[in-house]
Amino acid sequence: MSDQDHVTVNDPRGPVNSGDGPQYNNHYYGTDWLSRKEVETLRIVREDRVRLADRFVRPAGYHVAADRLKEPGTVVLVDGRPGSGRRAAAIMLLHGLAPDDDTGARFDELPAADQDAGPFAPRRGDRFLLDLSGIRDEETYAKAQYDLAVRRSRVQEAGAHLVAVLPSGLDHAHAPDLEPYIIGLGRPRGLAVLTRYLRMDRMVFRPSDLRSAELRQLCDRSPMRELARLARLVRAARDSGRFGTGFAGWLDQAIHAVTDRAGEVGKQVAEARSTAERALLLAAAVFEGARADTVYEVWRGLLRTVGHEEETATELAGTDFGERLTALKIERGPDGRLRFERLAYADAVRTYFWANFPGVRDDLKEWIGSAAGHLDLNLDDRIDLVIRFGGCALAVERPDHLFDLAVRWADGATGAAGDPRAVAALELGLSHERFGGWFRRRIYDCARSGSPSDGLVRVLTTACCQYLGTTHPEQALVRLHHLAVRGGGAAREARDGLFELAGRDRRLHRLLIDRLSERTHREPRAAAPHLRLLTELLTSDRAGDPPSWPDLFMGWEAVFARPPTDLWGPLVSSWLTGAAEDATREMAPGLMVGATHGRAPALHRLYTIACAWARTASHPARVSVAARFWKDIDQAQYDRAADTRRAGAGPRTTEEAR
Repeated sequence: MSDQDHVTVNDPRGPVNSGDGPQYNNHYYGTDWLSRKEVETLRIVREDRVRLADRFVRPAGYHVAADRLKEPGTVVLVDGRPGSGRRAAAIMLLHGLAPDDDTGARFDELPAADQDAGPFAPRRGDRFLLDLSGIRDEETYAKAQYDLAVRRSRVQEAGAHLVAVLPSGLDHAHAPDLEPYIIGLGRPRGLAVLTRYLRMDRMVFRPSDLRSAELRQLCDRSPMRELARLARLVRAARDSGRFGTGFAGWLDQAIHAVTDRAGEVGKQVAEARSTAERALLLAAAVFEGARADTVYEVWRGLLRTVGHEEETATELAGTDFGERLTALKIERGPDGRLRFERLAYADAVRTYFWANFPGVRDDLKEWIGSAAGHLDLNLDDRIDLVIRFGGCALAVERPDHLFDLAVRWADGATGAAGDPRAVAALELGLSHERFGGWFRRRIYDCARSGSPSDGLVRVLTTACCQYLGTTHPEQALVRLHHLAVRGGGAAREARDGLFELAGRDRRLHRLLIDRLSERTHREPRAAAPHLRLLTELLTSDRAGDPPSWPDLFMGWEAVFARPPTDLWGPLVSSWLTGAAEDATREMAPGLMVGATHGRAPALHRLYTIACAWARTASHPARVSVAARFWKDIDQAQYDRAADTRRAGAGPRTTEEAR
């Protein structure tokens, strides 16, 4: 199996009718970080497709695409302007084929890039999403169209369904054979999208509340993701309790947040000429919600990081910290925590600094890396910090900054648990619409080469199990395999994660058997770690219920074909015990004998293992299983000897030859 296989699509809590732009998702240690942080995701499991459907407004052309997609083996290519919600429409088209998910069909996303391609074997009823909207150049698009043609053919043959989102601005580069499959989608009515969002958030308002000219202009021109953000800001204004008790006030604050904040921040930064003032503005924005003393300390740390020289006068002789905060319109609440007076102002400040001060981004990365370990920050504060920094770094196309910090935090972790900041950073990157593939490749490189620390191995394992295993299970399996065959204490955790992932799905279980078997054949001198994994994977307690006998037989063939035979004991004994305790597994011993193909050393080893196993208990069922096993071994030896004699003698007459 190749490193990059097709991608399982699960779970999007992203904006309805969302357009282009960054999207983020995080799940940490069983806590619903996603709901709390409002971080958008690419994953599309059923419950979130249902949530998406609740907020979805069908654009022009949708019914045409839906009608065409109903027939098995159909392919639809959706075209539309950026920001019109093309991806969300594609997801909903596929979701509408089987909204109750009773068919058992897969709902997967296929990778757009060639290096992400892998085996593609669709089955009847499977649904596939292919998002090509991120392609910008004709050369890449030409290759993507070739891959699309191959996938289209297999989808049609299998009776599956495929919806692809085409890139914008490359209409002139469409291959002629694509034209019959292309359906143009219009832009949904912005006001209808906003209204749907507000109602799903249980907002109470009148139609007249949405008639302002400013709001109408936003609804008519903004990308769908901005309308989704506007609705979230209305909800944030309501939930904060700081902006009145009526819908009109909440909406007004939200409109100002999406229209005026960039200009307001630019003006404030221009007026704050000193390094200290600007640094405090940024520190308060990055650490909004933290205690004032904490912000003070990280502010001083930022000044040191950017090389600002300390004032020679004592602090008592200068402006006090409270005055500085007031001058920057930063409030200190009764609980001692800092926040800006205006809604979403901190977001705008962070965006402004990262966009307009590129020369200090490396310094900001170093500052964040150190400040995230401040003892006064709890886990919530630290995850907030990772999300805020990650959003800024990815927005200015610096995924390496986020990955570098993840490695730094992971390497510094002690104990068995991985650093949650590092896990948060990796999951944030993996869920990003544009840079998710970049993070998958970097994780692959770390898993396959180099010498990652135990802390990093644990973080990579957690990211693969908790996130990548849901969105890209085959790729998670590949990465966990590489981590599991490494030395070090964390390799065992990677192995456990690998087996847990393979146990979720029979297809993944078969893929892992294939992969391990192939590695034992291809790399005989380095086969030992792969063989150890394979023998453990093939034990009775890791088999499905009912077991997939063809898959197990194939794996047993690989194990019994080579030493070390000392690995065989637990494997064979587990199936002898399973056969003694469960009638549905009584065929296993006979199949294991068949998997030796009559090779005498292998049969002798099986016989020895069975003798030792039978001596451990005198239960009648064990005696019976052992007796049948020995009989099968004897028969296999007799058959092998008979075949050898026939091959050596050769046919003596024409009749015998026939």
